[in-house]
Amino acid sequence: MKIVVVGGVAAGMSCAARARRLDEHAEIVVLERARHVSFANCGLPYHIGEVIEERDQLLLQTPESLRDSLDLDVRVATEVTAVDPERKVVAAHDLDRDETYEEAYDALVLTPGASPIVPPLPGVDDPRIHVLRRIRDMDGIKAAVDGAADDAAPVRHAVVIGAGYIGLEVAENLRHRDVDVTVVEMAEQVMPPLDRELTTPLEGHLREHGVELRLGTRARAFTEGADGRLRVELADGEVVPTDLVMLAAGVRPATGLAEAAGVELGPRGGIKVDAHLRTSVPDVYAAGDAIEVEHLVLPDSWLIPLAGPANRQGRVVADNLCGRETTFPAVQGTGIVKVFDMVAGGTGANERQLAAAGIPYERVHLHPSGHAGYYPGTRQMHLKVLFSPDDGRLLGAGVIGFDGVDKRLDVLATALRGGMTVYDLEELELGYAPPFGSAKDPVNMAGFLGANLLRGDVRLWYPEQYPTILEGARLVDVRGPEEYEAWHLPGAQNVPLPTLRAAQESWDRDTPIRLYCAVGFRSYLAYRALVGRGFTDVRTLSGGSSSFRAARDLPREARLDSHEPLVSYAEDRTGPQAARPSP
Repeated sequence: MKIVVVGGVAAGMSCAARARRLDEHAEIVVLERARHVSFANCGLPYHIGEVIEERDQLLLQTPESLRDSLDLDVRVATEVTAVDPERKVVAAHDLDRDETYEEAYDALVLTPGASPIVPPLPGVDDPRIHVLRRIRDMDGIKAAVDGAADDAAPVRHAVVIGAGYIGLEVAENLRHRDVDVTVVEMAEQVMPPLDRELTTPLEGHLREHGVELRLGTRARAFTEGADGRLRVELADGEVVPTDLVMLAAGVRPATGLAEAAGVELGPRGGIKVDAHLRTSVPDVYAAGDAIEVEHLVLPDSWLIPLAGPANRQGRVVADNLCGRETTFPAVQGTGIVKVFDMVAGGTGANERQLAAAGIPYERVHLHPSGHAGYYPGTRQMHLKVLFSPDDGRLLGAGVIGFDGVDKRLDVLATALRGGMTVYDLEELELGYAPPFGSAKDPVNMAGFLGANLLRGDVRLWYPEQYPTILEGARLVDVRGPEEYEAWHLPGAQNVPLPTLRAAQESWDRDTPIRLYCAVGFRSYLAYRALVGRGFTDVRTLSGGSSSFRAARDLPREARLDSHEPLVSYAEDRTGPQAARPSP
């Protein structure tokens, strides 16, 4: 069998290498338009920032090493220009020799990836405007920052358009090189894949490190000023002079070759594949960023351009080519980013996606520390978990903080993949020692809080319900007087938790009560005390004032730096397992 793979990065090389391991006698040809294969494209921003000092560390394999180790015929600088499915040949253009030839195949694997979105704006073809997808893109940006590009002065200011994963990584690494950075993002927040209340602290952290943010606007044109500098004109009328622009506004699937060959596309513009990753054309498979995949939580097919799924898709294609019936499962879109000292990530669906899809959900917010609070070196994180109101099945999670974020995200991603519920999170036995976690891990705590909500042990109110939720209600702030004086919700009555039992004696038990504290624990204790004393309509603010201020994008005090005791939201959890609803 002869296998021809178009594209030699994540999915393509994963497919070729796996096919060789399964079939020693197959002829395997990989055609790659660029001059590098199997490189670490996720590491490109870090070489620009000189965090990864040696460029060669990003070059994982070469055509020569792949030939020697796996007997693969890998041809770089070779662009596939057409596919003839009836004759089962591709037209390949050798860019170095400027020659076109035909390559026959028994099975064709399309892994063309995705292309950075370059908006059709005036001046966008200026050579000082860059994208970051390939080694040559990285080389060009780094040369500009170094001052080695066309004898130009080193870059002192850059505009990054797009505040997603790549945009924020580039912004961080340009700051490592002492470049002033302005980030422009069309959404009203950075990291649009995460819910708003999770991103407010990240925005503050970016500003602390000298990154200027222009949110809720977009680039309108690129012009050259009288001083020769590049000018970025924004839709809100602001003009930002700069030396370099980095476009990081997303990617679109590279489907031109497939479409011209008659391959059916999906509703989102990617290549349509079945569970075996077969396209609509016989003997043609596809994998990687160009294909549409099933989502683990959301309906319909999705474009989810992530390295992990792309590599696994390549393996699935190879399995099927080599006689192993293998299907590719749904994708949950787990992603994570480091921005200076902070880490943010998510898995599954966010709240906006669930609402748009009409999927019922409940959610909880909590602010535990990364490890035991008495052991030095930890800070609070903001954890949000979404789950089904019927059976507690996990639907998504987002987390932002400093230490231990990746650990909790991976546990939650695994739990989501396994179909677990918030009740299961309660029971997870996770590694604990003071430098690494707490006896009640944040994941357990999320389970306690979610299970308490579904069992009826607590009723929550949320920032988006403000101020309607307060109509006709007594609003009670159970924090201390100093916290109350520093900031409180308008109309709130300050009743510190130690004084609550005495104060409530004169309250009407039929008047609705809305409680809050800093992160939700003290108000939970107040909730249990009031319900136990006969109050009939009590709710506590999910995540406390920390979540409220972040969700409402209030000033700097929204940072996750409360000194409230970090203990379980379910300290009184003694109910039998019989209280757990049937799945």
